[in-house]
Amino acid sequence: MNGYTTTSNWIQLTRIAPKFGLVASIAVTVLGQLFGSEPAKAPNSAQPGESSVETNPLKAPAAGSIPVAFLISEGAQVIDFTGPWEVFQDVMIPGRRDQPFRLYTVSESTSPIRTSGGMKIVPEYTFENAPVPKVIVIPAQSQPGKATLDWIRKSAKSTDVTMSVCTGAFVLAKTGLLSGKTATTYHGAFVRFANEFPDIHLKRGARFVEDGKLATAGGLSSGIDLALRVVERYFGREVAQKTAYDLEYQGQGWMNSESNQIYAVAPVSTAEHPVCVVCGMNVDPATAPKSTFKGVTYYFCSDDDKKTFDAAPDKFTDNKSL
Repeated sequence: MNGYTTTSNWIQLTRIAPKFGLVASIAVTVLGQLFGSEPAKAPNSAQPGESSVETNPLKAPAAGSIPVAFLISEGAQVIDFTGPWEVFQDVMIPGRRDQPFRLYTVSESTSPIRTSGGMKIVPEYTFENAPVPKVIVIPAQSQPGKATLDWIRKSAKSTDVTMSVCTGAFVLAKTGLLSGKTATTYHGAFVRFANEFPDIHLKRGARFVEDGKLATAGGLSSGIDLALRVVERYFGREVAQKTAYDLEYQGQGWMNSESNQIYAVAPVSTAEHPVCVVCGMNVDPATAPKSTFKGVTYYFCSDDDKKTFDAAPDKFTDNKSL
């Protein structure tokens, strides 16, 4: 018996057990102990340390594929879009031969772009000829131009989900669509995001945040969890679990959006272990750019962060200490 078969069987047992009362429920637990397996969690049930996530289902088409647009430009973070890409491409629906998701890249032009680490990609479509998406994935990437923001605003009107990953939240935020909503982003960008977009409710410690048709994931691998969550909303938890199993992905964040609590508390800067006052990330005082303000030395992750601080130091030092 393979791992997925075991999981699938436990799901069936846990579903029918309540119909036959306490005896059946006890039997399920005992059999799990005898065979060295844990009973599978019933869909959307809260477990110790796990929050219950509202199902909030999406309607999948009876036939045909769901178009998913991956918006990319120079500097796109590879795992931010390839992680969700792998999730969506690996989804299989019992009884269906066609792929449930149709994946494609879109950019301002089809000229080759270089992503993080130097990978070269040729976008498949431009904004003018791209298929109308039902899901948009926005990874971390370079500063978006007007054409990019206009395309997101226009396309998001008809999507089921427009999702960002990592600092792709900055791109989505620049459209204005997140104004007044709740969102998250990469933990190293919390301070910058909160300062740049004070009208957005930043949620620290979230693996992902859903607010209406918009969804934002935390950093990097969080995009995998949000993609699995989208799969669950379209096709149910069993399909998402099977997808995760096939990927050999053991993360549980897609079932527990509160699972990034390790990042909920901002790091405290000390003289021995300073953090960048602009972005909140750890810095090496031996090599980091620095500025002195009111007799206190501040260190930064980059020259850009130093320039940001120097332009308005009061903004970053109020109620802050080393």
